[in-house]
Amino acid sequence: MAKKHSKRYQELLNKINKDVYSLKEAVEKVKELQSAKFDETAELALKLGVDPRHADQMIRGSVVLPHGTGKDVKVAVFAKGEKAEGAKEAGADIVGEDEILDMIQNGNLDFDILIATPDMMGKLGRFGKILGPKGLMPNPKTGTVTMDVVKAVKNAKAGQVNFRVDKKGNMHVGIGKASFSADQLFENAKTFVEKINKMKPASAKGRYIQNAALSLTMSPSLKIDINELAEYK
Repeated sequence: MAKKHSKRYQELLNKINKDVYSLKEAVEKVKELQSAKFDETAELALKLGVDPRHADQMIRGSVVLPHGTGKDVKVAVFAKGEKAEGAKEAGADIVGEDEILDMIQNGNLDFDILIATPDMMGKLGRFGKILGPKGLMPNPKTGTVTMDVVKAVKNAKAGQVNFRVDKKGNMHVGIGKASFSADQLFENAKTFVEKINKMKPASAKGRYIQNAALSLTMSPSLKIDINELAEYK
């Protein structure tokens, strides 16, 4: 089985005919690397010249991709009263108080995004060790702690992606599916990079985007021209 995978992977590597691609070339080429029986996710990986140990260099936020992610996002909203009603009308999949707390307590994290109103965050604090590692803890920087739950739900359903750098300044985000057109993938990727460039900390010295690569779930990665990405603002 491993040998078969190795041969498949080598065949994909043979299709990569350049050391560095423009973003447009990369999205066109990555579509040629489809090899799985499912609709693979196109993932953009960035290495940023930041030190996340400094609070002002912790790059974290969210952006709504123009063509969505291709994923059916399940949204939970931790709210009460009219905010809960508004969330239901906006299309949230799970809305409530105790039922969501019970789900989290039991490790039943059957949702992709958790949105909460600020007044409810106190009740979620004790679940930080459960929600945090999964990237599900609501946060104002990603728009998931908000009084405008209707907008938050609509953004999540429309293709919002949340992102944050890891301890080494690396970041990975899904920008669509292999079935997307090259133009759709390009516009999604460009929108994401523009957002990242706008968040460059004043204290970050040297080159900001240091490495960039695009890949599918089961494919090798394509190196992207970082000089081009620096121009997207």
